Amino acid sequence: MTLRVLVFDVDGTLAETEEAHRAAFNATFEAWDLGWHWSRGLYCDLLKTTGGKERIKAFQAGLAEGVRRLSGEEIVRFHADKTRAYRDLLGRGELALRPGVADMIAAAKSAGLSVAVATTTNRPNVEALCQCCWGLAADRIFDVIAAGDEVAAKKPAPDVYLLALNRLGCAPEEALAFEDSRNGVLSAKGAGLRVLVTPSRYSDTDDFTGADWVVPSLETAHWPAVLHRAMPG
Repeated sequence: MTLRVLVFDVDGTLAETEEAHRAAFNATFEAWDLGWHWSRGLYCDLLKTTGGKERIKAFQAGLAEGVRRLSGEEIVRFHADKTRAYRDLLGRGELALRPGVADMIAAAKSAGLSVAVATTTNRPNVEALCQCCWGLAADRIFDVIAAGDEVAAKKPAPDVYLLALNRLGCAPEEALAFEDSRNGVLSAKGAGLRVLVTPSRYSDTDDFTGADWVVPSLETAHWPAVLHRAMPG
C-alpha cells in the first residue's frame, strides 16, 4: 500500500529533549523544596515509565518509609510547574532538531505526504519544541497532533497512534512511525504501523526487536527504500 503519512514521536526522536526535561524536573524539585534530584543514570531508568506524572509516581514508589511523597493532586500541580519550566528552557532556544529531521519533514510536505505527531508528552511541550526549533506553531508543521494527555493509556499501549490514525483518516499500512525507544516501538507496532528507529542518547541500549529499521539518524543516506519511493528527489 502507498505510503501517505509519517508519524513522529517527539522526545528523543525529533530532538534530544530528555536533558531539558531532566533539568526542568530538577529545577521544579528545588522550587518545591522536595530535596529530590534525578541524575542522568536515575532518569535513564525512570524513562522506562512513560509520562511525566507517571514517572513521578514510579519514583515515589521506591522512596524510603517516611520520606515525603506528593499526593495525586500535588503531582498534577507539580507537573504543570515542570511543564512551564521546560517551556522556559526551550524559550531560550536551548534545543536543536536531530540531524535529518527538518529535511525529512520538508521533503514529505513537498511530496504531498501528511506529517503527524503521536507522543506521550503533552500538547504544550509539542508547541514549545516547534516554537524553539522551527519558530512556528505546531499546527503549522504537523497536520495532526495526538498527545499523551488525550488517551486513556500511554505508550507502550497503542492508543496514541490509533488516535493519530483516526484523525488522519488513514490505515496503519499507509503510515510509517518514527521512534527512539522500546516503548515507542511497542506502541506503534501495536497499532499496526511500520516503525523506523533512531536511537537517542537515553535509549541507545533499548531492545528494538520488532522495529522494521534501526538507523543512526534521519539523514537521507539512512532512509529505507520506502521513503525514497515516496519522496523521490
